[in-house]
Amino acid sequence: MNFSNHNMTIAQAKTLDLINYLAVLGFKPSKIKGSDFWFLSPLRVEKTPSFKVNQKLNCWYDHGIGKGGNLIAFGLLYYNCSISELLQNLSHTFSLQKPITQHANEDPKRTYKIQILKEEPLASPSLLRYLEQRRIPIKIAQQFCVEIRYALNKNTYYGIGFKNDLGGFEIRNPYFKTSSSPKGITSFDNCSNEVVVFEGFIDFLSFKATTKNLPENSQDFVVLNSVSFFERARPFMENHQSIRLFLDRDETGQNYTSRALSLSTKYTDESKLYEHYKDLNDWSMNCGKSAKRHLGRKL
Repeated sequence: MNFSNHNMTIAQAKTLDLINYLAVLGFKPSKIKGSDFWFLSPLRVEKTPSFKVNQKLNCWYDHGIGKGGNLIAFGLLYYNCSISELLQNLSHTFSLQKPITQHANEDPKRTYKIQILKEEPLASPSLLRYLEQRRIPIKIAQQFCVEIRYALNKNTYYGIGFKNDLGGFEIRNPYFKTSSSPKGITSFDNCSNEVVVFEGFIDFLSFKATTKNLPENSQDFVVLNSVSFFERARPFMENHQSIRLFLDRDETGQNYTSRALSLSTKYTDESKLYEHYKDLNDWSMNCGKSAKRHLGRKL
């Protein structure tokens, strides 16, 4: 199925195999029982698989959050995007990547594992254009990211790689996002009394772009790489006098922000700066040059 010339419709998206789509994103089933494929949830961090996909119904249900639905419902939660953005994403993903098929009698542990093949400087034109579209200067991205070549089910792909403290990568390209194991936070310790916290590395790069005139080592940083790693990041964060939170403006991000504020007066909520946008990068993209002035005044 090829949708390279136009965005697919909602009806077309619903026909896509959800298990194949999860495989493209790098998620493998932990166990298969009849028509039920059980995964560690792609929407949060857990140790016991509670995310079920029924192959016959082509629907999912996450027992940990009590939500489920079709592929569209999953994509909207996974990417935190609009339906039009998701359809565009799906169109490009399935025009560039072949769906991966798994049969019920196959060993789930033998497939879907991402293998990092090569790390090199960011250079691919499509990745550089993607960064420019996100209003992130190439030099800043090259300072903190690399270009990753990786294998998934005998196919080779590439993307922007952002390494975490455990050696795994968050991986992005213009059409989808995934990650390699092990997953964890990314911290930058510059011996500062202040730490600035982000959910994802795109927001971190946006912050660096809009504050590039600040001294390079004036702050410490934490990129959670998943808001569910908040608890894991607390020891590092709370070793600082000031903890500035730039979490997303969605329900999950705001819930974690509220919890942090209840834990200690060290935490401050900086997301009010972009209260009418999804996150810091969304605000930066839409506000343009005015974003730099506003963020500069906040500092």
